[in-house]
Amino acid sequence: MESDFYRTILSPSSEVIYKEKSSKFFGYAFPLSNEDEVKTLIKALKKQHHSARHWCYAYQIGKDTIKYRANDDGEPTKSAGIPKYGQIQSIDITNVRVVGGRYFGGVKLGGGGLIQANKNDANMAVENSKIKV
Repeated sequence: MESDFYRTILSPSSEVIYKEKSSKFFGYAFPLSNEDEVKTLIKALKKQHHSARHWCYAYQIGKDTIKYRANDDGEPTKSAGIPKYGQIQSIDITNVRVVGGRYFGGVKLGGGGLIQANKNDANMAVENSKIKV
């Protein structure tokens, strides 16, 4: 039986900051109605944090037919976008995008450290949003 209900966020989160070994991760969560909105948003965030690198993101759109994407933006494969997408799934929300930028602090985090940092900034951003059903 199909449900007419789904969980999403009402409005963009405020910026969250997660620090790990001298790197700063900036996280954001935004409502999303279509895929075209993703590129515009990333451009605006890059202007705001012009020296941040690796603008990784994940999004999910839809209730019955799901469209999603996860992007590592130069980070090691599956260390950034997929962990962010995992947070979207674990919180059970849709029509949302989670974006994170990173200021590299000079210390490599390794694969496990990057995965954990990207999970944390995504989770913090969504928790900083009001979720509606």
